[in-house]
Amino acid sequence: MADLLVRPTPPDGTGKTVSITPQSAGWTYVGFDLYHLEAGQTVEQATGDQEVLLVLVAGSADVAAADSRFEGVGGRSGPFDDASPDSVYVPAGTTYRVTARSTVDLAVCAAPGKPGTRNPAFIAGASVPTETRGEGTNTRHVRNILPDHVKDIADSLIVVEVITPSGCWSSYPPHKHDTDDVPNESYLEEIYYHRLDPAQGFAFQRVYTDSGDLDETMTVHDGDVTLVPKGYHPCGAPHGYALYYLNVMAGPKRIWKFTTQEQHRWLLK
Repeated sequence: MADLLVRPTPPDGTGKTVSITPQSAGWTYVGFDLYHLEAGQTVEQATGDQEVLLVLVAGSADVAAADSRFEGVGGRSGPFDDASPDSVYVPAGTTYRVTARSTVDLAVCAAPGKPGTRNPAFIAGASVPTETRGEGTNTRHVRNILPDHVKDIADSLIVVEVITPSGCWSSYPPHKHDTDDVPNESYLEEIYYHRLDPAQGFAFQRVYTDSGDLDETMTVHDGDVTLVPKGYHPCGAPHGYALYYLNVMAGPKRIWKFTTQEQHRWLLK
């Protein structure tokens, strides 16, 4: 199995700091790249048989995709701003170009798509409300950028970002989505792109199965990415440090149905 913790590297000549492919992850559906761009720097790619969601985690950029032009996308200073991000959906079989207007953190979320079936689309952050879930030390703030309950918006991708306040848990009580048994549970591969506030902090994520064939607890730092090929995957943010993560999920069906671990279901009552 692939290493479940991927740390960023200094930007290469294209600005890329993280690159995860289905091949490197050892799975089938989800890909993820992270670019740190300076003003004027450009990223240009063909999507091929993948659909892509370009998420402006920080900064502002102009985006071109096929015949569509979206100017001044983004604008927030970082993921901990009290605002959802602007995003651009790019279908399979399309070439896109992103030109940074400022320093930009650009997440490129990818999954299998069907060429010729969709058009590029701008998803305004102002249209993505923040939903608070849980209570006490299980509080988290969720922004459903590309949710499964909005149909006919993507072929495979589900994308959401979450703010977990300091001292709180998230993706908790532990749940899993590794069995193709819709409507009870769906099979979804998942990545977490983590950020910390303040940036020198750390957080924890455990990925484990009932059988114990997978049980890893990882210390995550600002900019790290974790892979969830199967099993439960809770996160914890220590006192004094807020945790942000961008989730990218995809599987054979574009639906999010999960199972909460049996011994922790009492927490939901």
